[in-house]
Amino acid sequence: MTVELINPAGLPAPDVYRQVAVATGTRTVFVSGQVARTADGTPVGPGDLAAQTEQAYRNVATALEAVGATLHDVAKMTVYVVDLTPEKMGGFGEGAMRAAAALGQVTPAITLIGVTALGEPDLLVEVEATAVLP
Repeated sequence: MTVELINPAGLPAPDVYRQVAVATGTRTVFVSGQVARTADGTPVGPGDLAAQTEQAYRNVATALEAVGATLHDVAKMTVYVVDLTPEKMGGFGEGAMRAAAALGQVTPAITLIGVTALGEPDLLVEVEATAVLP
């Protein structure tokens, strides 16, 4: 395994991500921000943060698969959420956990950033990933 995910003693131990990712591979894969669109560009989950989060994670998994990687190879994700508030964390978490149930690991080191807007007005979330392969 090229990525070891840990929650070290002395830091909070969240369920939905890990505080530290140690990557020991030779190929680094950068996946650009993925959003709630199908392969033909059809929007997924208008107004539904959970549905959009799940689709964005699915799109990250598809991008990784194209280079022989999986979500288990992801060391770091950055997630952008429009108008992020504490109340929206439930929708984000629900979508991430639905993706985890379908795809496996989605709990690497993560930075969650609130933004005022994304590239298109209907988008609520965008997920980018960095993976490390042997």
